[in-house]
Amino acid sequence: MLVMNNVSKHFGEFTALKDMNLEFTNGVYGLLAPNGAGKTTLIKMLVTLLFPTKGEILYNGTEITSLDEQYRNVLGYLPQEFGYYKNYTPEKYLMYLAALKGINKKEAAARTTELLKLVGLEDVIRKKMKKFSGGMIQRVGIAQAMLNDPKILILDEPTAGLDPKERARFRKLLTELSRERIIILSTHIVSDVESIANEIIMIKNKTLLYKDSVSKISRILEGSIFETEVPFSEVDDFRLKYKTIAERQDQEHMTIRFIGNEEADPNWKRVTPTLEDVFLHVYEDDQTLAGSV
Repeated sequence: MLVMNNVSKHFGEFTALKDMNLEFTNGVYGLLAPNGAGKTTLIKMLVTLLFPTKGEILYNGTEITSLDEQYRNVLGYLPQEFGYYKNYTPEKYLMYLAALKGINKKEAAARTTELLKLVGLEDVIRKKMKKFSGGMIQRVGIAQAMLNDPKILILDEPTAGLDPKERARFRKLLTELSRERIIILSTHIVSDVESIANEIIMIKNKTLLYKDSVSKISRILEGSIFETEVPFSEVDDFRLKYKTIAERQDQEHMTIRFIGNEEADPNWKRVTPTLEDVFLHVYEDDQTLAGSV
C-alpha cells in the first residue's frame, strides 16, 4: 500500500500542492487534471525526485525516503520525456538499463525480449531508435519502466505520440498489469483513463478535489446534462445563458451539449453525464485547459 499523509510542496513562496491525502492499493489510478495543475509535482514526490515540504509518503507503513533503494527496487517510472540513445537498438538500450539496475545478463535478456513483445516492438528489436516514430519511442519507454517488474508503476503522460490503435493496446496492457501492482497514470486526456481506471484523482486549486470511481464522479452532474439543436442565429445567446460542454456543427444548426439547471425545455434531451463532462465543467476557468483535451 502506498499512502500520502497531509503532503504539501512549496517552491519558495509558491505552493504547488497542499494537504494531499491519498491511498493506493493494486489497480489503476487516473491522475486527471489540466497541464500545470500539479500532477507532475505529485508524481515526482512519489518517485523521490522531489521531497514533500510537509507530510509523509509511506510504502507498506514505512517512509519511502527511509526505504531508499528498497523502494526504488519496486518502482517503475516513465517521465514525460525520458533519455535514450538514438543510435541504440531497443534491445541494447534495455540491456544497458538492466545492467544499471543490477539485473543479471541472462535474466535481462529474457526480460528484454518479453517486454518488447509486450509493447509490440518484437519486429524492430535490433533496429536503431533514431529511425523510430514518436509512438515507438514511447513504447520503448513503457518497456523500460517495466524492466524490474515493479510493484508500483508510475506513468507521466505516457500516451503522448501514440496513435489510436497504440493507445488502445496500451490501455489493454495496463489493465492486465494492474492485477498485481499499483499503477498511477497521469494525463490530461480523459479517454486514457475513463475505461480502465479503478479510481480517478482530480486536483484543483492545488488540493485534492475528487478520488472516486468514474461512475461516482460522473454522477456529480446527473440530471444536469442536456443536448439540444440550436439555430446558428441563436447560438451566441444560448452560450450566454447556459454553460456549454461541447458543440457539434451540423448543416442547418448547432448541436450543443450543456448544463441546464432550470426546468427542461421540451426540445432538450437529457443525457447521461460522462467523466469528460465533469472534467470540462470542473476546469472550465482553468487557463491551462485550452487545447488540452
